[in-house]
Amino acid sequence: MTDTKIIAVVGATGAQGGGLARAILADPGSGFAVRALTRNVDSDKARALAAAGAEVVAADLDDEASLLHALQNAHGAYFVTNFWEHFSPEREKVQAAAMARAAKAAGLKHAIWSTLEDSRRFVPLSDPRMPTLMGQYKVPHFDAKGESDRFFTDAGVPTTFLLTSFYWENLIHFGMGPKPSADGRLVWTMPLGSARFPGIAVEDIGRCAYGVFKRGAEMAGRHVGIAGEHLTGEEMAAALGEALGRGVRYHAITPAEYRNLGFPGADDLGNMFQFNTEFAADFCSARDLAASRALNPALRTFRQWLEANKARIPLA
Repeated sequence: MTDTKIIAVVGATGAQGGGLARAILADPGSGFAVRALTRNVDSDKARALAAAGAEVVAADLDDEASLLHALQNAHGAYFVTNFWEHFSPEREKVQAAAMARAAKAAGLKHAIWSTLEDSRRFVPLSDPRMPTLMGQYKVPHFDAKGESDRFFTDAGVPTTFLLTSFYWENLIHFGMGPKPSADGRLVWTMPLGSARFPGIAVEDIGRCAYGVFKRGAEMAGRHVGIAGEHLTGEEMAAALGEALGRGVRYHAITPAEYRNLGFPGADDLGNMFQFNTEFAADFCSARDLAASRALNPALRTFRQWLEANKARIPLA
């Protein structure tokens, strides 16, 4: 149809972008179509999207010309960066600026920028309770995204700023699931204290983003936070135990202990968890559950996600 609204999806073969692409493809006749942007159009995931009906286009966040080409004649776009690919907040900011410029040049009617809070608005660099990282950040993978909001605003791109939450898939892919202790019991070790912590199934991020696009221009200029549930560490451990059929004990460690675990990014994540817990009220209130469900009526709870994914959580 001639009035089809093309949504260009950065990271369409990844987590967030993939969820959005599948949400649009699963709703034929909606008036929206997917243009999947990826560096490798011949990957298995790219081929699967093409087979499902997506237009697959090569684009690289480090190549602004390729971005502009990929955005031509699109109605909107979903923009996301992947800090964990390169651990560089500076590169994230350069990529975000390039996306904003390309979006403006292409004349997009609606963009979604997947962002997070700039933690330095809550914890100044001079505040010693949390170490400063890389000389100018508290939570680098948060701060670079939050700082980059201005690129879209300054460029005059009609943008919805989508505040995401902790992926429950991190229990599968990031080694954040429960582990057996010396006595054979499962222990879930996290620096969450007793605070409530917003989490979400990554597929639901894409579905919520689709809900934003369906609402259209009314969402431009707004910060929209999404989560599936706000749970304490004890509540998550109890749900894990029920799903796995084994008792799971929650072991709360301090953010400082987490920062010292030694794996790449442990200091960044330790600061993130400290930020999440010390400002839990702000963090949760920015991610309204009812509003998330209004955007995505199929929004899953943690228990629902566990029922579908418990077999995928490594326990060794």
